[in-house]
Amino acid sequence: MSMEAIGALREPVRRAVYEYVVGRAEPVSRNEVAEALGLGRTLAAFHLDKLAGAGLLEAANAPRTGGPGAGRPAKVYRRSAVEHAVTLPPRDYRLLAEVLAGAVERAGVEPAAYAVAREVGTRLAGGEVIARLATLGYEPVEDADRTVRLRNCPFHVLAESHGGLVCGLNLALIEGLLGESDRGARLDPGPTGCCVVIGSKNNKN
Repeated sequence: MSMEAIGALREPVRRAVYEYVVGRAEPVSRNEVAEALGLGRTLAAFHLDKLAGAGLLEAANAPRTGGPGAGRPAKVYRRSAVEHAVTLPPRDYRLLAEVLAGAVERAGVEPAAYAVAREVGTRLAGGEVIARLATLGYEPVEDADRTVRLRNCPFHVLAESHGGLVCGLNLALIEGLLGESDRGARLDPGPTGCCVVIGSKNNKN
């Protein structure tokens, strides 16, 4: 499935459709995609369904609100929770991560792991913080008050089985990235995305 998913993104219009959907905080309809990208509704629906078939998007029905057809279900799309990766020859770093995370928790050495994560973050720091977070896969979104929420956790699968450890590692890593800047990181888990939120050091809200 991962090879099929990667192949599905080779077509430029389909890739643009995918990038638009995953860049939205809420599920989107084919009409929204068509209007945003200047496509016909039929072509937008074709690409959306191809992406869903490849496991890159999830489709669901949601009631329409306002205008003609209000109340009737409309098909909406959002990014799939399924991860896709291809390594040649096969590698299983996820399995190794599970082993190491379990060992850290069993030995009770989380503080040492957080210290290393902070050091790695410091080493990775450089340039504009938002851009750096984006390159690391966090998908940062900055509000008007400079609060930064991270729409993606790069370690999502491991967080499902070792949530406390992974959230602590995320926090330490991002603290290292921020360094001596005027921004501070804190844990503020939500239903989706990363458990870390970044804000001004003078604003604890």
